[in-house]
Amino acid sequence: MKTTDSLDLRSEAAAGPVECLGQTFPSDQARREHYLKLLAEKLKDPEFRKQDGFPLGTDEAILTMSDPPYYTACPNPWLAKFVEHYGKPYDPQQTYSREPLAIDVSVGKTDAIYRAHSYHTKVPHLAIVPSILHYTQPGDIVLDGFAGSGMTGVAAQWCGTAPASYRHEIEMDWKQEGRKAPQWGTRRVVLNDLSPAATFIGANYNIPFDVNAFAKAGKQLLKEVEQEIGWMYETLHSDGKTVARIDYTVWSEVLNCSACAGEIVFTEAALDEETKAVADVLTCPHCGAQGKKEQMDLRFETFIDPSTGATESRPKRMPTLITYKVGKTAYTKKPDEADLERIAEIAQLPVPKDLPVDRFPDCQMTRVGRMKTTNSAAIHFMFLPRAAQAMALLWSKAKVSSDPRTRNMLLFMVEQAFWTASILNRYRPTGFSQVNQFLTGVYYVASQTAECSPWYILSGKLDRLVKTFLPFKQAPTSVITTGTAAKLPLSGNSIDYIFTDPPFGENIYYSDLNFLVESWHAVKTDPNPEAIVDRVRQKGIAEYQHLMYSCFAEYYRVLKPGRWMTVVFSNSKAAVWNTIQVALQQTGFVVAEVTALDKKQGSFQQVMSPNTVKQDLVISVYKPNGGLEERLNKQGATVDSAWDFVQTHLHNLSVVKARNGELEFIVERDPRRIFDRMVAWFVRHDVPVPISNDEFLSGLRSRLPERDGMVFLPEQVAEYDKKRAQVAQAPQMELFVSDERSAIDWLADFLKRRPSTYQEVHPEFTTQLGAGWKKHEAKPELMALLENNFLKYDGSGDVPSQIHSYLSTNHKDLRGLEKSDPRLIAKAKDRWFVPDPNKAQDLEKKREKALLKEFQVYQAFTGRRLKEFRLEVLRTGFKEAWGKKDYQTIIAVAKKIPDEALQEDEKLLLWYDQALTRTEDSL
Repeated sequence: MKTTDSLDLRSEAAAGPVECLGQTFPSDQARREHYLKLLAEKLKDPEFRKQDGFPLGTDEAILTMSDPPYYTACPNPWLAKFVEHYGKPYDPQQTYSREPLAIDVSVGKTDAIYRAHSYHTKVPHLAIVPSILHYTQPGDIVLDGFAGSGMTGVAAQWCGTAPASYRHEIEMDWKQEGRKAPQWGTRRVVLNDLSPAATFIGANYNIPFDVNAFAKAGKQLLKEVEQEIGWMYETLHSDGKTVARIDYTVWSEVLNCSACAGEIVFTEAALDEETKAVADVLTCPHCGAQGKKEQMDLRFETFIDPSTGATESRPKRMPTLITYKVGKTAYTKKPDEADLERIAEIAQLPVPKDLPVDRFPDCQMTRVGRMKTTNSAAIHFMFLPRAAQAMALLWSKAKVSSDPRTRNMLLFMVEQAFWTASILNRYRPTGFSQVNQFLTGVYYVASQTAECSPWYILSGKLDRLVKTFLPFKQAPTSVITTGTAAKLPLSGNSIDYIFTDPPFGENIYYSDLNFLVESWHAVKTDPNPEAIVDRVRQKGIAEYQHLMYSCFAEYYRVLKPGRWMTVVFSNSKAAVWNTIQVALQQTGFVVAEVTALDKKQGSFQQVMSPNTVKQDLVISVYKPNGGLEERLNKQGATVDSAWDFVQTHLHNLSVVKARNGELEFIVERDPRRIFDRMVAWFVRHDVPVPISNDEFLSGLRSRLPERDGMVFLPEQVAEYDKKRAQVAQAPQMELFVSDERSAIDWLADFLKRRPSTYQEVHPEFTTQLGAGWKKHEAKPELMALLENNFLKYDGSGDVPSQIHSYLSTNHKDLRGLEKSDPRLIAKAKDRWFVPDPNKAQDLEKKREKALLKEFQVYQAFTGRRLKEFRLEVLRTGFKEAWGKKDYQTIIAVAKKIPDEALQEDEKLLLWYDQALTRTEDSL
């Protein structure tokens, strides 16, 4: 099987045979024509077009964007062949072992490659490279199903083409961390995204091209545009003689004075020319009345929409400032009569044929805010007349470039001007440049628009692209496809590693935002399978979870057993966070580590609770190897199968985590977290959990070594002990109290260290019940928690060992005393402590019985919704019902609690979703 590809697209002018997917072609143009013909035949097949996520566009438009088999602006028919040709079949006998790796997702955001083309969200390639190096070997296949602008593909290229200085830096860092040097070399990548705009960017990042040919064509493009419409951007200097080139023109909305109904040009009334400050209160130049902008109405004008012939209205806008250059010196002036006449002349020109006239779809951003109040309902409404002429001319000339790769790179450059050239581009008086001054992640129509010339936008961009790509040694390592991540045309167990940055909740409306650029390509996203929370399309958290489950299930199917996936999470809502965790676990993935990047401190902090989800998280999950699955199917849900899972899970966790010379607590090695992962594993396989919480915790203590509150395999503990001996302080676990369960956990940790009386523990406990407490969770009484979960020494018999150890260590006068000594007994009396495992199991049974009794009260509740309840009661009741396969009880009680309470609790959500799934499967 071949592991290299002789194709070198950087010099297409050099004619010669090329190899592609095992076939040899006389030239790359022959390769392209061959596959374009095959793709054209595919597009004529109605069944091919029925695939979920198939973009909206004509055959011609899709073929124009595509460069098969490497890139198709539709589902790529050659994905499986690419993986088969370059990949290696799954071999259960192959030895593979990795620990989870956390990455810094802020690394590389100033890198020139990262900035070569913007996108709504993107993880820098330099942040992804360490993960690919860690989890894969040269020749492995990497997948990113939510590839966006294709940074995972760039990272895979970097593994094989990175400069020596970067390699040295990585190798020194790894050596300092005690890790083996990475294996440099090419990895192959499958990139998928639902958006044609995204995959077009990704394709141009990842398919090699002749940079010098692009540079030459780019300069020629700008020159030709100047020759044809340069007159539109001319103005006279203050000397009345010198003809100057306009950089940008500031356009201002016109307001109606609420007192006299006179016109108020916003810029003239609000902008201080000297300080560049914008006033909050405006003064009418006609009557002197004052008021805030928000209290005034926009003045509208009517026009005939050339695409429909219908009469439309738009905000009246006036040119108020012109910035131009004479030589290298910039000047600003107010438009003179000649400028206004030229603008009026341009406005009378026919609408250029290449200007899209698509109307925006019904979406959240067109229903509210400035898009609605300004009637910005169509693509051609977003461009002032001169900008419309310029952008259409640039696009049409770029499209006719004779070389396909150069053509696509020209379009790659030109499409980056659309947002800046539109009325979305805000005038920023104090900005260094007026390019890219639009609000990101949203359509926002500015009151003051900076209409920039094509050369002002693109001349510097062209130079930067050439400078960036010349030293970037691209390699044909990627195959790019456009469609849904929920259905990839790949074989099962064929992918070696997955890196993915999915859309989270309603952070970004990707398909709506991409509509502006995709209208120019005439190939648009199918929004139906988009994984998003979107009220307009009636997609709530439940629908979002179902869509994410479908995508993660597909990831699980194609990933090789025993291999890893890295998920970057960017959402602060606990409901979305729990949705992701539950979707991952439902599909079969096991979470091995969750780390959050604390950007202020520049370090990674372990995530303990959904309440800490404030910034980007990195989730490391693995697909258990086939042996574990096979043994579970063979043995069933037994105690032995529970410990089989624990062994496998611990093997996949980090043994040591250190930063700045200090050890970090590894949350996934906490006994309670291991139990949660084990429960999720059995629930996912639709079998009863074979062991109770306290039986599990007791078994851990007897079976496996524990250090500093963390559980290890016997073969791992020596490594940890060695590292522990080199630091002065043990790692500390911080608990966040947000509900009854975490309150019990906090008390257990507190009383282990310090057996205390009620009076001693009460003030400490009270400080924990702060703002992080879950909204609908009933706050428990401290005494009830103590009585139901812990033991109190009443003064009879010998002092328990826990209390004796604590008192003799912390009180000099009590050292060396026997456990029966009256002085020790007096000091120990009424102290609460953590029971030993046998008594703990008795307490758990007693507590569970009480919880189930209260669960019956919830079952009998006949009101609409429970306003306050105990999550521990619900969790225990759901677990009991699950064991009995009584799914209807879980569903019925779930409907009695608020949706957000269900969505914000990972355990309840897991039971509930699995109950729904089992119920649906039985229909």
